[in-house]
Amino acid sequence: MAEPPGRRPRRRRRTTRTLLVLTLLAALLAAGVGAVVAALDRMTPAPVVAASCAATVDGTSWHLSPDQAQNAALFAGMAARRGLPARAVTIAIATALQESRMENIDYGDRDSIGLFQQRPSQGWGTVEQIMNPTYATRKFFEGLEKVDGYEDMEITVAAQAVQRSGFPDAYAQHEGRARAWASALTGHSPGALTCTLDDAAGPADPAAARDRAQRDWGDTVRARVREASDDAPARLDLTAVAADAALGAQSLAAWAVATADVLGAQRVSVGDRTWDRESGEWSAVERPLGTGQVRVTLAG
Repeated sequence: MAEPPGRRPRRRRRTTRTLLVLTLLAALLAAGVGAVVAALDRMTPAPVVAASCAATVDGTSWHLSPDQAQNAALFAGMAARRGLPARAVTIAIATALQESRMENIDYGDRDSIGLFQQRPSQGWGTVEQIMNPTYATRKFFEGLEKVDGYEDMEITVAAQAVQRSGFPDAYAQHEGRARAWASALTGHSPGALTCTLDDAAGPADPAAARDRAQRDWGDTVRARVREASDDAPARLDLTAVAADAALGAQSLAAWAVATADVLGAQRVSVGDRTWDRESGEWSAVERPLGTGQVRVTLAG
């Protein structure tokens, strides 16, 4: 039977309306998805930078956390105060890495505590004394200085002579990292030490930065604070008091980078190079500092 006239156009109109509705719904859905994605993008925080410090020597980078780095920096400063060689710093770092991961922990085997896991029951001092990093480091170096010929010993042998550990060979596994960090922190590998850090939590305390420098370095450094002004941020000016002022300044600069997280340092300058917290790297500058001088620009 023939189809009645007029029905075909009505079906085409219904199909057209359906297509228009579906197209509109698809457009609305796409717009909604786009808005949600955009909102999520705005809500998603920027990627977190994993804070880390590294000593790069002979093409190999040896990493530590900022807390480990600032403890290693203490070892270098106190070794300089005592007139000890880089070898002593290497031994201290290897020992602390094995004993406590170079963290000032308040627990350990039996009554062992602190950076070097020293025991009050063995005459190392009171709990309060040993938990003081400066005291613990001084006691370790006092023990090392009593070991005849430690400079020529294998690192694990020298460490064991001080520590009397139940695992005398364990210190050897940290030798590569300890050597690289000691070389950087004693100025023998200039520019080898870098840190990638989060933004400073707030304005730095210039007096606290000066006190930390004097705590670690004693009379081997002159430290002077320049307070912030309308034109310039606060800074800590350091001068190496050493027979080799250039080497001393490189050591101070490495120390300042290693302690940048606790000092609130934004930049560290020595010679014709500056480490910058934003990039985490060293770069050349046009106006070099004088021999033996280090400038630490603090967060404002």
